[in-house]
Amino acid sequence: ELVETQKAGDATWFAMQAARAELDMVLVAGGDGTINEAVNGLIGSHTTLGIVPVGTGNILAHQMRMPILSVITPFHVAEVGDALLQSRIQRVDVGIVNGRHFICWAGVGLDAEITTYMEPRSRYTKRLRTLPYILAAFTVASEFKGVRARISVEGRTLNTRALLILASNIQLYAAFFNVARHAYMDDGMLDIFIFKGLGGAYALRHVFQLFSGRYLRDPAVVQILAPRVQVETSPHVAVHLDGDPLGETPALISLKPAAMRFLVPPQAPGDLFYKPPELVL
Repeated sequence: ELVETQKAGDATWFAMQAARAELDMVLVAGGDGTINEAVNGLIGSHTTLGIVPVGTGNILAHQMRMPILSVITPFHVAEVGDALLQSRIQRVDVGIVNGRHFICWAGVGLDAEITTYMEPRSRYTKRLRTLPYILAAFTVASEFKGVRARISVEGRTLNTRALLILASNIQLYAAFFNVARHAYMDDGMLDIFIFKGLGGAYALRHVFQLFSGRYLRDPAVVQILAPRVQVETSPHVAVHLDGDPLGETPALISLKPAAMRFLVPPQAPGDLFYKPPELVL
């Protein structure tokens, strides 16, 4: 059955109906936002989620090394079909923030402020793909000075000035950065990064370090592996998950291990999964 979404929340509703009908699989044609909606509808079910990447960012598809469908690459349809037919089913962890689930990452601070500034986007803006986000990043970064943060992880509490707190379930972040290089989608852990500092100078420093790959040696970047993190800030600051706004802090970010079945194409990185597949198609 083919159904088309008309508004926000439709993909979650359709996915829930598929799960209740105990369908074997749901294929979602869209970007990270539509995929996130489907995740929230399928969480805890036996229905497998597969993706057909036709969205704006398509970060999860890039992570899976899937060919992207667009106006300039319409002939990738056959390649996407071949990838899906040769896929395997993996149980993956799913994150949760204040009651809503994510499959890629949750962010607090600068990136969430950029997302909040951008969303909802018009159809015209979506056609420009990542360019509006890049322009918005410069605008927001010039004004966002960071916040005082209280971050609680594994019984430890860190009080610091922070520009961004990122909790990742995958290795890629945004369109350019392989931030969580050793992240698994099925190890029951979040790769948590705290980018410390206040002001535009620190924002530029972190961007440069991310591009150069030297961020892990930067004393202003803290990396922690944990199943949950509590973030409180002063003042309150924006929160996002999978690139969609989700209100403001405080934010409790945690993980549900092996919470859903996901269709993984054969070209996906081998180091993205710790456990063997549940089924090979």
